[in-house]
Amino acid sequence: MFDQHRLIILDADGTTIDAFEAINMAFSAHNMDIGDIQRFQGRRKIFKYIGGLKELPKNLRKQLKEKQRTDLIVTLTEIYREQARLFEGMGGMINRLIAQPDLKVGMITRNITHEPEKTLRKLYLRNGVDVTGLDFLIHLPLRKQKLTAFQAIRESLQINPARAYATGDEKCDYVAAVGSGMHPFMVSFGFESYQRLTRKIGVPAALISRQPLELKQRVLHALDIT
Repeated sequence: MFDQHRLIILDADGTTIDAFEAINMAFSAHNMDIGDIQRFQGRRKIFKYIGGLKELPKNLRKQLKEKQRTDLIVTLTEIYREQARLFEGMGGMINRLIAQPDLKVGMITRNITHEPEKTLRKLYLRNGVDVTGLDFLIHLPLRKQKLTAFQAIRESLQINPARAYATGDEKCDYVAAVGSGMHPFMVSFGFESYQRLTRKIGVPAALISRQPLELKQRVLHALDIT
């Protein structure tokens, strides 16, 4: 038996939060470079954070020692908590979602800062989001699959898959949403480019928002929020 509520799982880094700019600021503070957003999106996994051929030698020298890597995470945490911004329109969208009485709203994140749940709460609060209204904010370790987490949340809340949605910017977000029966709202302004999402990952173009305000419009329209 399903509950009458609807559900939306929001992605943090790269979908609602301008994570690239925050990471870029942290690297710059330690005299490192990750290149521009287009080159950043084109790298795979760990290479996003150690750079391409141009940045790799210098960045590796800076990150070889454990203390240097630790200091970088400390700086990234401070930037997230005190300076990082949401993409245009995201704060207002999240607050409007939270205000819907029949909608469960939460976040699953793999943010790599210290105490990531605390970090994200501070970031969203500073950007005007009523995080106290969220139904959940969960940090998921890298070793755990998002698909399993999505399924567990939907099932625990007894939500009909046809009334469930998720946002995201990476392959794991898309796989988790589709695999758990949710409608995926994908974006190409985060960690993956439009070309990679469509050509390599197989995300239908009709599911992808290229700009933050497009994502906002799609989400609010789908949930019939005026």
